Amino acid sequence: MPLSCIAIDDEPLSLQLVKTYVAQFPDLELKAVFDDALAARQWLSQHPVDLLFIDINMPDITGLELVRGLAHKPMVIFITAHKEFAYDGFELDAIDYLLKPVDRERFGKAVHKAIEYHSFRTGQPTPEPDVIFVRSSYQLVKIKLADIEYLESVEDYVKIHFATGRPVMTLLALKSMLEKLPSQRFIRVHRSYVVSLDKVKSVVNKKVQLTKDQVPVSDSYFPAIKHLQVK
Repeated sequence: MPLSCIAIDDEPLSLQLVKTYVAQFPDLELKAVFDDALAARQWLSQHPVDLLFIDINMPDITGLELVRGLAHKPMVIFITAHKEFAYDGFELDAIDYLLKPVDRERFGKAVHKAIEYHSFRTGQPTPEPDVIFVRSSYQLVKIKLADIEYLESVEDYVKIHFATGRPVMTLLALKSMLEKLPSQRFIRVHRSYVVSLDKVKSVVNKKVQLTKDQVPVSDSYFPAIKHLQVK
């Protein structure tokens, strides 16, 4: 079933461009378009949708204010000419931020991100999911569990390390992050570290050797890992 969506923008050209792009995606069903944010808010109170494409800087009420006031919280893709609004949108859990003028390729990436997140959020839970979604740098990031080497607690953040590629930082406690992961594949070895069992090469002298890096094992967690069967 396609995602129901609406577009809200006080600029006619921008609104028309979004309409044109949405029509190219069979997974989207455009229910309405609005150049008046107050009218859109009234319509949404009676017609909840899955996804909003919405401008931020509009007269009468901003896109941020409109989204904050919605009883039913849809996924949101902000379309704006102002980078400085990105942090505020992040607080509202926006799927993505598109800077005007929006090109077709960038629009498509945002749409596919929304489709994947919707499937993840509404799909049947499985004992071992293949991916998780985290928020990083004001956007939703899909991470394959098979790519994770270990997690590191850095103050209020979790730093996700991979065997290849740059780490990803997300504002989350390590305990909360661990709850998102299948226990059959990840284990805590230290107050500040969680490792992927698939990436463990050896456990020697209270250190875990992974594919690329080495992390310490604390005394309290050592009994749970000392007899680990290394692959």
